Amino acid sequence: MTELWDAFVQLLGQMGILVGLLLQLAFRWSLLIAWVAWWLWGVNWKKAWPVLAQGAWVPVVLVSVGVAFVWSQVEPSSCTCLGFMTVPNFWWQLGEVSLLVAVALFCGWLQGIFGWTPTEIDLDPPAVPAHDAGHH
Repeated sequence: MTELWDAFVQLLGQMGILVGLLLQLAFRWSLLIAWVAWWLWGVNWKKAWPVLAQGAWVPVVLVSVGVAFVWSQVEPSSCTCLGFMTVPNFWWQLGEVSLLVAVALFCGWLQGIFGWTPTEIDLDPPAVPAHDAGHH
């Protein structure tokens, strides 16, 4: 019986280690998880796709290039992340910002495929009916 108890205690210890590692991993990737969750379940892509098609893609591109430019000036560095070549300062930041935009667009496509459209929340106050009490 003590062998069973020891195995159970070891199992609980390993489960604690596993939970700790999963929490550490979730914390490390929390911003990306929040990014994907927002674009997947927070944005109504049925309304966003037509707006992007009418020309809203231009501000998205300009903001993306602007963010990459500012990032390259705030933290100038080259990227040796590919291993066989070095990517210059502005270009790797532009690549990473473009990946974030691509992930957002992929989430929109995925929402359309699976039909995960979020419920619409009406933020306008209810219309107050006109009150005419006969006071002329």
